[in-house]
Amino acid sequence: MPVASSYIIAARRSALGRIGGLHKNRRLAELSAPVVLVALADAGLTADAVDELIVGNASEGGNPARLISLAAGLPETVASHSIDRQCASGLDAIIGGVRLVEAGDADVVVAGGAESLSTAPWRVAKPRSLYQLPHFLRVEPMAADFAGEAPFEATELLPQRLGISRAKQDLVAMQSHIKAEAAREARRLAGEIVPLRRNAEEARDEGVGSLDLAELEEMTPFAPPDGTLTPGNTSSLRDGAAFVVIVSERVWAARGKPGALRLVSTVARGVPPDSDGEAPIAAMHKLYDRLNGFKRDDIGVFELSESSAAQEIALAALLNIDPARINPNGGAIARGHPLGAAGAVLVVRLFSDLVRSPLPTAGRYGVATLGAIGGLGLAALFEAVH
Repeated sequence: MPVASSYIIAARRSALGRIGGLHKNRRLAELSAPVVLVALADAGLTADAVDELIVGNASEGGNPARLISLAAGLPETVASHSIDRQCASGLDAIIGGVRLVEAGDADVVVAGGAESLSTAPWRVAKPRSLYQLPHFLRVEPMAADFAGEAPFEATELLPQRLGISRAKQDLVAMQSHIKAEAAREARRLAGEIVPLRRNAEEARDEGVGSLDLAELEEMTPFAPPDGTLTPGNTSSLRDGAAFVVIVSERVWAARGKPGALRLVSTVARGVPPDSDGEAPIAAMHKLYDRLNGFKRDDIGVFELSESSAAQEIALAALLNIDPARINPNGGAIARGHPLGAAGAVLVVRLFSDLVRSPLPTAGRYGVATLGAIGGLGLAALFEAVH
């Protein structure tokens, strides 16, 4: 059967909060359900129009998509499933939703990612013998199992190989906070964030604009004495949820053909686990190779959930991308990285960049890209349809 078209006609997210901060008492379903409902309202669709809910999540276990579906009041007949590719889970969920609609198996899919690390279950490793004690696992347990070095020591290989100085990383980190603060002051995120309560804190990402360059320069590196990565020039984990509404061409036309995102192409690529800082770059090379005849300069914006400022610098340098096109409203260094929801946040950001309030320099095309622990990179090219 021929592949049908699909369109993302709504995209929303919660504010991103520090672990133990803004969303400290919100379980995953409580954090996610309001975002799902507002996204559906934006799309002009009711809960009973949904065929499937797909959720990317890396910490909850089980099938949290079903819990979110029920908490949002979707009919019990709505199918739901969860995806765990660590940080890439939310983007994977959206890609899966697009494929479901394009295969003709659904007309309306809600897809995205959600992570409530403040309330997620603890993971405890079983002792190998009676003489050992159990111990807690990291939030990202694969880091210990597959990376030959501690995560930040492995990530240091990227700035070392490219000669990226600590000073340059700190400057890019500061710029990320400045751009994110400017976006907030200009209310460019007003149609993107769903406040879960009626107060100002719920409408803004926690921690944005909280650092200055002097503070960044004073921070101790993770791998002293020669390391360049610090808490200030790397992204920190966050709680958050982000969802989009994907519809078939029939539903899109019935809704009056509103502005939308259309998925053009997507790739995934692995790299050695101890080089996972290079995973988004490898994925972008693969995406470019696939786009034969496509003008790279037509891509107006790159939304990257960067693990570090060094990764953002490397992406620009190795792919010859104008740094101004990467995270034009600030990136994960300022807003944080909500693990399984991170990729979905990128797509919500692209919806704002290209559809909701188009950036003057964005044009028609944008990319969402990020890496996942274990050495995996994803990249997806989207087109704005008006």
